[in-house]
Amino acid sequence: MEFQEITYEEDGPVGTITLNRPHDGNMFTPLMCEEIRDCINAIRRETRTRVIVLTGAGDKFFCTGGKKEGMEDTQLYAGMLPTLDMYESIDRLQKPVIACVNGYAVGGGNVLQMVCDMTIAKESAVFRQVGPMVGSFDAGYGTWYLEDLVGKKRAKEIWFRNPKMTAQEALSIGLINKVVPDAMLKEETRKMALEIADRGAFALASIKAAFNARHGGVSGLARMAHDLLLPGYLNSEEHAELASAFAERRSPDASKFGQ
Repeated sequence: MEFQEITYEEDGPVGTITLNRPHDGNMFTPLMCEEIRDCINAIRRETRTRVIVLTGAGDKFFCTGGKKEGMEDTQLYAGMLPTLDMYESIDRLQKPVIACVNGYAVGGGNVLQMVCDMTIAKESAVFRQVGPMVGSFDAGYGTWYLEDLVGKKRAKEIWFRNPKMTAQEALSIGLINKVVPDAMLKEETRKMALEIADRGAFALASIKAAFNARHGGVSGLARMAHDLLLPGYLNSEEHAELASAFAERRSPDASKFGQ
């Protein structure tokens, strides 16, 4: 897959998506959001990779939020950054996604690492939620997911006061999973990814779907029931018997139900 504002590469069971606008803080643009969405949707359709890493190009920025330029002058969806498409694609992906935070994770960049299943960061990384201080806000993923991670009172403080947090501070409140020395970030990220890749892919997909069903409503439950349970049912004797009976215009043999 070739893209303009991200890169994607595979190394064994690990796929890595890199936000590739280091000259501008790896900020989202409409194109970048769409490319991340399209890349992840393509990853959904293959079984080569079992874990995905999401990181930023360079050694200073993971992502510093969204660049609200070049969109239509409308209050409809065309006038908004398509960040929700990007976040939803990460949630829907049946593979664990690790955020590898290589620098500043600010605004939408902090929300992006929260949406990922796990986060590993280098010691010098910085985390900050800045919406209200720059005339913006995230009233969906950025609030609910943050509350899940750090609790309601602390999540409100992060949104109301917009404190700048070191990687160690982010770790201490449960915002991220692990902090490593700067020079060891790539090595430790791959180590984590390979450890997870050794787990059962179907089991991991089921666990991720169960977590996501909590916030996903009918969509979250359908991802579990349709994506995970339906394929097994279609290979069952019950399915084969019912399909055959319908085609042959006869009553099904109920002794094969549940098989």
